[in-house]
Amino acid sequence: MKKFLDLISEEMQKGFALAGYEEVLGRVTPSNRPDLCEYQCNGAMAGAKRYHKAPLVIAGEVAACLADSAVFSEVTAAAPGFLNLKLKTGFVKDYVNGMLAEEKFGLEMPEKPRNIVVDYGGANVAKPLHVGHLRPAIIGESIKRICRYCGHTVTGDVHLGDWGTQMGLICMELKKRCPDLVYFDESYTGEYPKESPFTVSDLGEIYPAASKRAKEDPAFKQAALEATVKIQQGVPGYLALWRHIMDVSLPDLKKNYAALDVSFDLWKGESDAKPFIPQMVADMKASGLAHESEGALVVDVKEETDTKEIPPCIILKSDGASLYATTDLATIKDRMANLHADDIIYLADKRQEMHFLQVFRTARRAGLVKPETRLVHIPFGTMNGKDGKPFKTREGGVMHLEELIREINEEMYRKIVESRHEIGEEEARQTAQVVGLSALKYGDLSNQAGKDYIFDIDRFTSFEGDTGPYILYTIVRIKSILGRCRQLEYLPEKPAVREAQNALDKDLMMQLASFSAMMEDACEELAPNRVCAYLYDLANAFNRFYHETKIVTEPDKERRDGWISLILLTLKVLEACIGVLGFSAPDRM
Repeated sequence: MKKFLDLISEEMQKGFALAGYEEVLGRVTPSNRPDLCEYQCNGAMAGAKRYHKAPLVIAGEVAACLADSAVFSEVTAAAPGFLNLKLKTGFVKDYVNGMLAEEKFGLEMPEKPRNIVVDYGGANVAKPLHVGHLRPAIIGESIKRICRYCGHTVTGDVHLGDWGTQMGLICMELKKRCPDLVYFDESYTGEYPKESPFTVSDLGEIYPAASKRAKEDPAFKQAALEATVKIQQGVPGYLALWRHIMDVSLPDLKKNYAALDVSFDLWKGESDAKPFIPQMVADMKASGLAHESEGALVVDVKEETDTKEIPPCIILKSDGASLYATTDLATIKDRMANLHADDIIYLADKRQEMHFLQVFRTARRAGLVKPETRLVHIPFGTMNGKDGKPFKTREGGVMHLEELIREINEEMYRKIVESRHEIGEEEARQTAQVVGLSALKYGDLSNQAGKDYIFDIDRFTSFEGDTGPYILYTIVRIKSILGRCRQLEYLPEKPAVREAQNALDKDLMMQLASFSAMMEDACEELAPNRVCAYLYDLANAFNRFYHETKIVTEPDKERRDGWISLILLTLKVLEACIGVLGFSAPDRM
């Protein structure tokens, strides 16, 4: 199906053409004065200079040509040259019925779907997930789902930090505590134990202790850096320890991501890029792209048009160790060779903008990607507390993700029990988890990714206003109405929306009709906040309609069937939208 606004614009373009003007002037936009009209066109003002006519004259001529339009019930010329438009209820009804009949409500699939890789986990192995991991997981999951919904092939990759200094720190802390472990005997040639010498709980204590020690003891820090190089070079004992770290960490990471309903197609890490590094480095050297600087191997990425200093991209450190840039570049090589990526999208906080600028420029200069390949970094802001500073625990430490989820679920449980005393404990807990996830995700995604936002648990868990619980409450309300209709055997066999009876059901239909354009924009702009804004507007339109319309008690069957069909479509569209945002709705709240 063509987009609703495109059909309206095409009709307006016909009017301009009939009046003797260029069709391109007939672009229509939603009205910025909804008290006056539903849509507007400013093309007469744009054409005034070109045609040497007063814009109001042009607007009047176009309006006259559209007097018998099948789309517009009113076309009014208004000073200084606006065209104010209202739509015919029959046109709106036909479009909405088309949505009911079409898969994905008539959203057009791309002629050439793109292969998209979304890199959105980025957790460091051996460290528990904390609130800093929330935004890339939530935003990345939604972008993956939006792009898939719009017909593209999308691969989500967690891209774990599993090859960096934290691994060396853990090894050295373990050596300090248990120096006799066989892993540290470099003359050992036997098999290493299959059972890990530590648990995930142990790691939760070992890494912070090692990190603290490295800040206080330069010799320990240097030993950790050397241990990291040994892991990367495949020294058997250190590599065996690295495997233990991975084995005990991954299940815990998967459990925490699952609690957010975030999933990945690939559980790869920096270490998976290792096979691609030697040839990549050799090629960069052979082409003259990479050169030595103070012992390190670097690529110059500065361009003449740069207005600020852009440092070289370091490919290898002076000790031969790889860095994030090295593994990111080698991972691009992997994704191009094995996933045939057209787009690679990275979720990382805005402090890493320089890193990705260097990596992207190096990738293009080294020929790792095609000229048309899109490399996109979506920088996100921080989640702050009410004091405007990065969100922390009451004690001032970095809050673990498990703790944050538990806190928001408890608040939702309290509100659900207070509002519905008859609900059982088990159902209340299950509902709290579902609604709590909506509060957490919607509270994040309703903001532009690049902006900081305040995490306000009271506001996020409110059943009123622009919140996840409000959206879910609207969905549950529709489910309740439809449940009552089902009991009364009122559900129509073939749902079909009837012409609008008043401004409220017409407004609801027009909100529904803008679904395809919104979803296409959200996909093109990689902007889940567009879906949130649409959801809120649609929920408001439904609730206004609901409060003024007695659906179940309407005696006129034809009118009742039309309204039931309308709310059936509303429910399906709302559920599709929360689905791409990464949460679902309970049957009752």
